[in-house]
Parts: sequence; C-alpha cells; structure tokens
Amino acid sequence: MTTPPEASPAAPTDPNAPPKQSWRLVAAAVFVLALGFGGWGLWSLFAPGSDNVRAQLAGSERQGRSQAGQIEELQQRVSTLTRSDQISRDANRDLQGALAERDEELAGLRADVAFYERLVGATGQRRGLAVHALKMLRQATPASAGQPQGAAAWHFTTTLTQNLNRGAVSAGQVSIAIEGTRGGQLQKLAWADLRQQPNAPGVPYSFKYFQQVEGDVFVPAGVTPVRVTVRLQPRSGAVVEHSFTWADATGEQGASAAVK
Repeated sequence: MTTPPEASPAAPTDPNAPPKQSWRLVAAAVFVLALGFGGWGLWSLFAPGSDNVRAQLAGSERQGRSQAGQIEELQQRVSTLTRSDQISRDANRDLQGALAERDEELAGLRADVAFYERLVGATGQRRGLAVHALKMLRQATPASAGQPQGAAAWHFTTTLTQNLNRGAVSAGQVSIAIEGTRGGQLQKLAWADLRQQPNAPGVPYSFKYFQQVEGDVFVPAGVTPVRVTVRLQPRSGAVVEHSFTWADATGEQGASAAVK
C-alpha cells in the first residue's frame, strides 16, 4: 500500500506587498490621464481659438451684408433704368404723334394756299358759283330731344367759291340730298327728310370769293348712303348742284373733287 505524497509547504507571503487589484486601478488611471492630456494637446494644436471663430463669423456677416447691399443697389438701378426706358418710349410715341399731326396740318395749309392762289390769283381760272369741297362728320354725341329715333346725326361742311365776278357778292341758300339703299331698294332723302322738317329752309350763304357753310342732318336708320349732292339756290340765277361719293365726303381729308 502506497502512501500519498506529502503536501509541499505554502510559500511565505510578504505582508508589505500591495494587492494586485490596486495596481490595475493605478494603471487604468494613468492611462486615462494620458489620453486626456493627449486629446487636450491635439485640440490645442488643431482647433481654432474662440477669437478666430468670432472673427470668422463677423467677417461672414459683414460679407453677407455687403452682398445684400449690392443686390439691392443693382435692383434699384434696374428699376430706375426700366422706368427711364418706359418714359423714353412714351415720349417718343407722343413726339411721333405730334409730328404726324404737324405734317397733316402743313399739308392742309399747303392745299389751302394753293386753293387761294388759284381762286384769287391773276392766273387763276375764272369760275362762277361752285361747290369746291364737302365733308361729312358723324356726330358722337348722345341723341338729342329733336333727333329721330334710331337716326344718325351728321355734321356737314361745304366750301363754296366764285371768282368770275370779282367784288360781287354771291348769296343764297345751301341744302343737301342723299342717295342710298335700304333693304336692297334705292332710297332718296331730300333736304326736308334729312332735316325732319317739312319745307325746311336751307342754310344761308353770302360771300365774295369763298365761304364754308355748315349744318346738321339726320340719316334714318337702315339707310346706307352712296352719294350726297350739294344744292345751291342763289338769290338770282340758276340752281347749282355738285355730287360727291359718300366715301369721299366722309374721308379724313374730306372730298375735294366733285362728281357731276
């Protein structure tokens, strides 16, 4: 029978030696401190200072305000230039209209001068009582109390001339008549029909060389005028008549050529 080996005696322990757990804690603390100092060093080395951050923010804000001011200034300049361009366009359009009116007035004055030269000049053709021109202008005013229902009011201006008897006075009455169609049928409107008065007297005239005589007539509704005739009834002598197409009589410049 064998006997068990004897147990070896336990190693003696040093009562002053620190425990193993305390060494681990100390090592961990040292490691954490080292990490903290390292991180602080890196932050101090690479991170911008607070003054630099504020300076950068202030610079960005100033730059933003400067850009906003430039944008507002440019927008104001664009608005000013746009208004100036519109004003120039309006002024140019008004000027063109004024020039066109002046050209029209000059053309009318030249025509009047030529007319007067032919009428009273030494080389002018001698003619007796005649109708030189007729102009019909539709009235845009509302219907008056004496205006027939549905009738259109027209204002006529006719120019009468004579240079056959220099110094002699021509006097008499002017009336007009209108030919047209209504419902496909020929329609003739005498002076009394146009004036809406039975036995209506004509418009009086009296002149030596020329005169413009004016009056108003009413064209019944549904009548399409084609021709208008001016009738002169002198105090002595034969009746004088001259006809104008309605298109000539209502033209912008009026009719200047009579059609017998």
